[in-house]
Amino acid sequence: MINHHLPSPEPLHRAIARFGGVTVLVVGDFILDRFVSGVIERISPEAPIPVLHGRGEMLAMGGAGNVVSNIVSLGAAAIPVSVIGADKAGDDLMRMLGELGAETSGLSQQRDRMTSSKSRFSALNQQVLRFDEEEVKSLNAAERSTLVEHFRTALARADIVILSDYGKGMLLDGVAGELISICREAGKPVLVDPKGRDYARYAGATAVTPNRKELGEAVGRAVFADDEIVAATRELISAHGFDFVVATRSEKGMSVVEPDDARHIATQAREVFDVSGAGDTVIATFALALAAGADRVQAATIANAAGGVVVGKRGTARLTVEELTGALFRSHGPVAHKDAILDAAAAARMVAAWKEEGLTVGFTNGCFDILHAGHVSLLHAARSQCDRLVLGLNSDASVRRLKGPGRPVNDQHDRACVLAALASVDAVVVFEEDTPLALIEALLPDILVKGADYTIDKVVGADVVQKAGGRVVLVDLVAGKSTTGTIGRMRATN
Repeated sequence: MINHHLPSPEPLHRAIARFGGVTVLVVGDFILDRFVSGVIERISPEAPIPVLHGRGEMLAMGGAGNVVSNIVSLGAAAIPVSVIGADKAGDDLMRMLGELGAETSGLSQQRDRMTSSKSRFSALNQQVLRFDEEEVKSLNAAERSTLVEHFRTALARADIVILSDYGKGMLLDGVAGELISICREAGKPVLVDPKGRDYARYAGATAVTPNRKELGEAVGRAVFADDEIVAATRELISAHGFDFVVATRSEKGMSVVEPDDARHIATQAREVFDVSGAGDTVIATFALALAAGADRVQAATIANAAGGVVVGKRGTARLTVEELTGALFRSHGPVAHKDAILDAAAAARMVAAWKEEGLTVGFTNGCFDILHAGHVSLLHAARSQCDRLVLGLNSDASVRRLKGPGRPVNDQHDRACVLAALASVDAVVVFEEDTPLALIEALLPDILVKGADYTIDKVVGADVVQKAGGRVVLVDLVAGKSTTGTIGRMRATN
């Protein structure tokens, strides 16, 4: 079966919310990336070549290091395990990992090994030269023993494993297979970002994540169309015992292929500045989502959105939770109906993503016990003032404290579901306190909306919103009613 159906957005956001509890063990080739920027204004008198006047330099972690960087940036924990050189590039990598907060005890520095480094020279954001310093060689017996020992120690604390193979030697000569066997014995999933044509070295892995070009090289023929991707990936599954394959397909998105199912996830069209490290971001995000409880298609959808963000950045890029949530919002739209019911932490991430998109976020609150036309009019008027509206809903216990033991008539779940189904409401957050002050402080909406039966000094959170540069909007009421009445005009205060 081939399916193009997109998963519901709600489980995607729930998985992202659990990233903070995930630990990923990353093994592979750690590379130092150096970015030198400058301007070209003349040709050298020594030879017909341009002269680059350096204007700045930046260091970043590439290869498996970029995988670690993305994992940490997304709020999870990473344990890097590898062998690098006892040289300047190796020292830089150790320092940068330490600054990230990643554990470095699993990295072994050896004097007879060179740390791979890549220097990219750019003028006016156009790369003009790449200079590589590296030596490709397998681990010797002592290095391999140390690596495996560090791997076994770290595996007990890891939820999932990534093997990041950049072909520099870490995973050659059966090392990948040995680590995969250890993972299988421990019952830990292991994902491989592969290199080269021979995938037999990764036999038994949970999944491999080749791009379209790598997939074609692995099966010895070009692959483009959906059915060609499916045939090629199933060939690898059959030959090497993978549970599934995730194929990244550039502008065509991603494909998740199992022996009896195939799903194709379309990508978002956007301007591409640089693809450096996009595969690292994809496998890091996929692993996090899988470990956080997402199924394979949900994890691939999240990873696909992540890849779409980083190709729009220059250099070896990493990703934040806010950028990822924003990308999912662009591709899936707002969460809908019951999926719009969020806890405070998820709502804060959603609001941050909306703001990142340049959208204005409004907030209103209430008990909304028996929903009627007055409520609906209030919410419609509130939504007209902003791009996205978050509704803070008093919990059952809060309503009882405010209105007495006979209330609410409808419990918080039913109230939240009905409100979330309204077109004017983009997210519902239940709060336990008597007032929404803590929630307003967490969300910092651009606009705070209340009925005109309030005055500014009585609106909870008004000072918080105004201090942050936002506005308070009071809705004028008619017929002498409170917020249960029909809505007239609105007035805003700064």
